[in-house]
Amino acid sequence: MKTFSELGIHKSYIKGLKELNIVKPTEIQEMVIPILLESKTDLIGLAQTGTGKTAAFGLPVLHAIDKNSDDVQALIIAPTRELVQQIQKQLFRFTKYIDGKIFSEGVYGGEKIDKQIKALTRTTHIVVATPGRLLDLVERGAVDISKVKILVLDEADEMLSMGFKEDLNKILKYNTKKRNTWLFSATMPEEIKNIVKNYMSPDAVKVEVNKNALVNENISHHFVHTTIKDKLNMIIRILDKRQDERGIIFCRTKAGTKTLAEQLQNEGYAVGALEGDMQQKDRDKVMRAFKNESLQVLISTDVSARGIDVNNLAYVLHHQLPEQLDYYTHRSGRTARAGKTGQSIALIIPGEMQKVIDIQNALGITFREISM
Repeated sequence: MKTFSELGIHKSYIKGLKELNIVKPTEIQEMVIPILLESKTDLIGLAQTGTGKTAAFGLPVLHAIDKNSDDVQALIIAPTRELVQQIQKQLFRFTKYIDGKIFSEGVYGGEKIDKQIKALTRTTHIVVATPGRLLDLVERGAVDISKVKILVLDEADEMLSMGFKEDLNKILKYNTKKRNTWLFSATMPEEIKNIVKNYMSPDAVKVEVNKNALVNENISHHFVHTTIKDKLNMIIRILDKRQDERGIIFCRTKAGTKTLAEQLQNEGYAVGALEGDMQQKDRDKVMRAFKNESLQVLISTDVSARGIDVNNLAYVLHHQLPEQLDYYTHRSGRTARAGKTGQSIALIIPGEMQKVIDIQNALGITFREISM
């Protein structure tokens, strides 16, 4: 096990890391940091969320910045506003004790663009952004990315499944010659392979973290037999058993999310809903309540849960298994973050056992039955 200083991280950063309780490098940090510090290379990192990716690419990005220049030198693109805010906050904390200043700015949709344009007129070395808002700012001439040395795509598969393919292609077409591209993704669908083929060097370094585990190995997988009529009662029984624990319940539809949230609120449970039609400020309000634990349980659709990073989630409950396999990976990956363990529990009605078997085979995991 190497230390951060053995990986080549500067002392002044290590002090900031210590304060954040980041003392031992995670597997991906150990694999990626030396490569990114020492060589100007493209990199493909296959890693789940919650593995310590932000420091793995964030520290090398910070080391590469020339503080005496006012140019935007790095771009970090992530799927959701929450993730952008989180990455930017981390970068800011990492730099607490360094000499000089590195300025990063987070830009995302759902907030007035004028305010962001104004913020970008100050010295900005690193822009952390969602794809749509970044493209808008570049096209308006509010941010100049021609001097970018490093472009990071974080959770690339999530960005594509959220419909950012065209925006990403447009951004990637800018200044391709001069930069290195670092792509991180939990899965490698065809569209990601196309990005690699079109915009990255054929010599890109490829790094895979515990590559047999498509799903985080700290998650245990369970199913409960029930019926459509009995689902609500089953959820109530599960919540009663776990009064001190926090979790997310996944529904397939917006309507289903709303209905379940109302039913559980009527039964007196502290739950909040996240769904696609919400205003950003309402979404922020629910997320704040969940983070400060005045809400125990979030009920969410697949897309609305993207980029949620809350530590100490004990379980994920599937009101219904998702249609797509990689959605199962994304859903269950919300628990067991940062080395903790967690449970993924699916409600199964008659005729759905085949789905469980398919998921087991495809993802190499084993489901155990819980009887309530």
